[in-house]
Amino acid sequence: MHRLVILALGLVSLAISSGSAAAEDTLKVAIPQKGAWDAGLVELGQRAGIFKKHGLVLDTLYTSAGPESIQALIGGSIDVATASGVSAAIGTFAKGAPLRILSSEMTGAPDLYWYVPADSPIKTIQDFNGKSIAFSAVGSSSHASVLALIAQYHLTAKPQPTGNIAATITQTMTGQVDVGFGAAPFGLDLVESGKTRIVATGADVDALKKRVVRVNLIGAQTLASKHDAIVRFMQAYRETVDWMYSSPDALKIYGEYSGLPDSIVQRVVKLVPKEALQTDQIMDLNGAMADAVTQKFIAAPLTPDQVKELVQIPK
Repeated sequence: MHRLVILALGLVSLAISSGSAAAEDTLKVAIPQKGAWDAGLVELGQRAGIFKKHGLVLDTLYTSAGPESIQALIGGSIDVATASGVSAAIGTFAKGAPLRILSSEMTGAPDLYWYVPADSPIKTIQDFNGKSIAFSAVGSSSHASVLALIAQYHLTAKPQPTGNIAATITQTMTGQVDVGFGAAPFGLDLVESGKTRIVATGADVDALKKRVVRVNLIGAQTLASKHDAIVRFMQAYRETVDWMYSSPDALKIYGEYSGLPDSIVQRVVKLVPKEALQTDQIMDLNGAMADAVTQKFIAAPLTPDQVKELVQIPK
């Protein structure tokens, strides 16, 4: 009898275990700029076990910029595209793509900066006149940001797509582009070593300070077919934001993930405040749409009904 009880308990345990495994859902997530503090949030949360706690396994794909992630989303090869430029998201939706904004990813641009080699004659923002300024890809947050910088300071600078941040560093240091763009933590080691100088930051662009610059996106069909999993994804996402700004383990895991020294890790956390990673409000979407019209991503602002269709933040 004793053996029968043990066997029965074992079978129950096995059934529970199998049920738990079956309950885990896999989501394919695209992440631009591997190693970033904000864009790397889902990777950090997965390493910490937060997404697993919510019954999710994330299959991550790294891309060079947000527009590449959007193309993968439209093509159906991924479920969620994180940290995509809001202008590209609006423009792609306006053209009929069935994508939805799942949440805000970055409000303001505290991580963004423009830099030059240490021996460059460029010292101020006005010195950007007549020079080429890097951005990653058309429709990215770095593209919208450099256009906003040019507009505010009435510059005659020429925006130039340079790909991901690593490629941009190479092109900037070899003189293929006059001014590089960076986003913390990338390139801060060159600043600390004196090889480059920061000339301007996102804080110098008034239009960006209280505006959504990057969003997390999902396909409309995926949102409908995997709604429960997506709700749990956002629960885990928000929990990860809280953990990143409260646990020393988060900084340790981020250091391992990014390969950065502790001095840079600490600097990144100070540069990007927790409120910049809030998820529940798409701040100043009207301003973002106005910029998207000026920058020719869309012909006219979205209607209220279109905005309601586009923005689908799970509660």
